[in-house]
Amino acid sequence: MRSGGWYIVRMPGHSAPQNSRSRHRRLRLNGGWALFALLAGGSLAGGAAFAAAQNETTPVVAASATAPTPRATSTVPVPQRRPQPTTAAAPTIVRTCSVDALASAAGLGTFQGTIRDAASGSILFDRDGDTFSRTASVMKVLTSAAALTVLGPDYRVTTTVLKGEQGGEVVLVGGGDVTLASGTSNIYNDSASMLELADQVKAAWAADPATAGSAISTITLDSSLFTGDTWQPSWDRVEQTEGSTAEVTALMVDGDRSNPSADTSPRSDDPVARAGQAFKAALGSVAVGARLGEGAAPAGAASLGAVQSAPVSTMVQEAVLRSDNTEAEMLARLTAIKRGAGSSFTSLQAAIPAALSEAYGLDAAGLVIVDGSGLSDDDAVSAEFITALLDRVNARDGSLGVLLDGLPIADQTGTLSYRFTGANSVVNGRVFAKTGSIDSANTLAGVIHAADGSVLTFAFFALNSQLGSGREALDALTVGVYNCGNALSNN
Repeated sequence: MRSGGWYIVRMPGHSAPQNSRSRHRRLRLNGGWALFALLAGGSLAGGAAFAAAQNETTPVVAASATAPTPRATSTVPVPQRRPQPTTAAAPTIVRTCSVDALASAAGLGTFQGTIRDAASGSILFDRDGDTFSRTASVMKVLTSAAALTVLGPDYRVTTTVLKGEQGGEVVLVGGGDVTLASGTSNIYNDSASMLELADQVKAAWAADPATAGSAISTITLDSSLFTGDTWQPSWDRVEQTEGSTAEVTALMVDGDRSNPSADTSPRSDDPVARAGQAFKAALGSVAVGARLGEGAAPAGAASLGAVQSAPVSTMVQEAVLRSDNTEAEMLARLTAIKRGAGSSFTSLQAAIPAALSEAYGLDAAGLVIVDGSGLSDDDAVSAEFITALLDRVNARDGSLGVLLDGLPIADQTGTLSYRFTGANSVVNGRVFAKTGSIDSANTLAGVIHAADGSVLTFAFFALNSQLGSGREALDALTVGVYNCGNALSNN
């Protein structure tokens, strides 16, 4: 046994006679002790002082008559645990990469902008980001976020037909679905069809003994869900005639486009009447001589048919990808109605800021929401607010991941499919952003997956800029931010 550097042999006594092999082993052991004693003498003398200082001894049992004299032994003290070094603090990020020259380009006109580190929410760059200004179509980020929060991604808009009070009367009730197709399909994904609705009505009409075999003589059009102005007073009517925007009504087909499959197509001055004509045509022979008129559905009337739109998740992504003004206005109005704020343009101010503030803890003070599309110069939102909201979008809070997945992608999809070309193509597939352009502003806001792996949210306003030079300057600035990443300086 080894203990404290000494070798100690304990030999138990034997009462039985030992054979020659046992005697031979004992002789070798005794010889070993003699040699051990001779060699260890010097060591014993040198260790005397150490052994004397120990309080604990180990008894030794003699192996034979020639066994060495037992010596006091001790255990070696266990060394104390050394203090462990603390983990070194993460190195401080040195932010020396400047985009100030790009943010000062003449093409930007009057520039306002904010950039945040999405992981921490810290503002890395700011130029009048707390100033409230017109947003152009970046407003659709707020509208879509509010719709996903209030209505939910699975909400569908219903268009119904009820039996009227008068004999031969049916009432077409608009639920706000601007995507309803007049035929089998239109530009909108998974839209409900007026043909399907008419088929349901014809079947129900024929199955009722009171109406079977008779014609539908009157088609009443109920668009009363939306109230107030159908055209925002601050909008330019050229948007209607050139085909980017329809009047806001609760009953329409194809977004009121003359060409249902075209993104930009002239809109009419009476979307409700156009929807009525489409329904009458879909009914065919059963309603050849039917009169069209506007009115309200009677309370408790029997249903003759109903169709539903695609879910809000689909419509949100369409609205931001194509920048569809009419679809955005529908989402904004339905959000206000669901919150009980009203059903007119003026109800949006009460509905959208409150929805975003309550759901995501954002400071909505100072927001001015005149419409849901951003077409008005009277809208007022700060770049700081937009980036704070985009931090939530990037984090996929609630249902906001739907919005993130629908944002146009640089040089790939939607309104960014033709941007960031040439020298700017380094960001292709790395910038996800909503574009905006009106006569008095160009805007861009979204998420940048930077070259260093960091994720940044940004909102840029180029106020009083020209369409071409403004977009080019915004793109160049975005590329600069991509290259800087988390080393971005505010200087």
